[in-house]
Formats: sequence, structure tokens, C-alpha cells
Amino acid sequence: MDALPTAPEPLGIEAGALDRWFGEHVAGAVPPLRYDRVAGGHSCLTYLVGDAGHQRYVLRRPPVGALLATAHDVTREARILAALAGSGVPVPRVLGVCDDPEVTGAPFYVMAYVDGLVLRTAADSEALLPSPQARRRAGYALVDTLAALHAVDVDTVGLGALSRRDGFLDRQLRRWSAQWAACELGDMGGMAALHDWLVAHRPAESTARLVHGDFRLGNALLGPDGDVLALLDWELCTLGDPLADVAYLLRTWSTPDARASQERLPSALPGFPTTDELAARYARQSGRSIAELDYWMAFTAWRAAAILAGVYRRYLDGKMGTPPDDLPTFATEVEARVRQGVSFTRRA
Repeated sequence: MDALPTAPEPLGIEAGALDRWFGEHVAGAVPPLRYDRVAGGHSCLTYLVGDAGHQRYVLRRPPVGALLATAHDVTREARILAALAGSGVPVPRVLGVCDDPEVTGAPFYVMAYVDGLVLRTAADSEALLPSPQARRRAGYALVDTLAALHAVDVDTVGLGALSRRDGFLDRQLRRWSAQWAACELGDMGGMAALHDWLVAHRPAESTARLVHGDFRLGNALLGPDGDVLALLDWELCTLGDPLADVAYLLRTWSTPDARASQERLPSALPGFPTTDELAARYARQSGRSIAELDYWMAFTAWRAAAILAGVYRRYLDGKMGTPPDDLPTFATEVEARVRQGVSFTRRA
């Protein structure tokens, strides 16, 4: 994991209170602690925590300020991780959960540090996973992990009540429409029309399975051979249609981010499987039909636009600390995602 330099008072961190909490609740932790903001994420605040005994941990808490009622529920995320331990889906081990906002201003949880490779750009792939064979293994291992996640019996692992098992798509359409409206960014090139198309062309509901919600290469920790060591960022996990995860992975695999047009996708280098190969692998490993994939590609582009709009608004409102230098291009990328969604509706 890459880390940003620690500010004198890290955003959302009450160091003294947290040091005491670690000493009381995380076995083996030796205060004083150092909190380094993890780069790469724009949703929850994530910190790499180092103690006086040279042990490392990871802390997750919500952004500062007022939030949507259902957003950034980190204690729920911790429950999901704990439930998946031993399921065959690779996740970090949860070491402690705190639901008392008095400690550091919001609930948070602590998980074990997993020493793995994170690929966010083509430069990362070239430097950290130089072998084309390892890249191919990484692509297929990621899809196999997704198929394993969708095969989990939610009742057996204790996640059967994570959400309703019906109405997944309708809830998603309502939730992200509400977020979009709250951001007050206008139509951005056809967001309303795209939403109307998604409502009008809803596919038949499938049996609900555990879906990650943000399943992509950048949310996986890889070994040097391409194996998946851990999946991260379970904030959006729910019970729903597995094709939502498949479509999200494929869109992020093949669609450049307008905010980083000078950097190729991490999956663009030789060796990585194509999106067609990934889709075929998923169908084979899961035994599921992917006939409705184009609809879900349009949906994930629409949802991705709403999610990034929320991130953009939080930065504008000062809830995520110092904004990135390229913040003005966030709006450009939101509009690009809307256009992507529209293009998938034409194909569908």
C-alpha cells in the first residue's frame, strides 16, 4: 500500500484517544502509533497504522462531516469481512471494531495489514507485475475469486440478513438517484435519460447472491505470481445480482478514466486477459448466463457516475481533506461515465 505523509493532525484521527483504544482492544499493539493516510481511495478514510513494535495495521473510518444515512457504514463492512473469514474468499482479518464516535469522531475498524501489490496504473503493472504470465494469472485469479464470492452461501456465513433478497436493482436505482440529486451537479450530459432507460429496461430478477459492489483490480492485493491475497473496500457489498459485479469489473478493465488520460489502465499491458476472455471465464467458473451483461454495463457506468459525483461533492465541501490537484477534472470524468452508459444502452 502507498501512503501519504502524515499531517500533524491527520484528518479524522484523534491520535491520543486512538492510541489508548489500540492498547486496550488490539492484541499486541504497542503505542505510540503513527497514522499514514493510504493513497488511492476517495471514499472512506483509510490509514496505515504503525506501532512502536514495528507492527502494521489498517484503520478505516468514514469521511468527516454529514453523510447520507446509508453511506460509509464501516462497522457493517467489518461484519462482512469477519463473516467471510474462512469462506474461501480472501479478506483481511478484522482485529477490532469501535462504534463509539467519541474515540475519533466516527465509528471505525482495524484490520490486519496484508503485504500485497496494488495495481492502479499501467506503470504499477509494469513495475510490480513484470511477467506477462503473472498478469494473465492475476486476471483469471480475480475472476475466479469473484465466482467464489458469488458461490458463498450467505446463510451459512451469517450474512443472510445483510439486505433484502429481492428488489436489488430498484434499490440501487433509488439510492444512486438520491445521491446524484444531493450532489446538485445538473444533468451532466444525459444522466436523467440514462436513469429512465435503466428503469424501463430492467431485466428479470435473479437469485440474490453476495455482491462486492466495487470489484476491480485496484481493490485487490496481489502476490508477485498474480494470486489474489485479499479483496478490499467492502463498503458497497450487498445481496443482489452477480452480473452487477461482473459488469463493473469489465468496465473498469477496459474503459480509461478521463481524469488520468495520460496513464494507461493497469490491465492494458500484454499478458492480461481481454474482457471477452474474462467474461467467458466467469461464465465457465460460475455456471451463470451472461446474456444480460450489456444492461449491467450501462447500469454500472450510471452508478459509477453517481459515486464519483458524491466524491467530487465531498471534496468540494471539505469533507475529504486536501483535494487532489486534478479535482476540476472529476466533473469531466462524471460526464464521461454518463456517456459510457449511454453507449451501452445502444449496444444492448
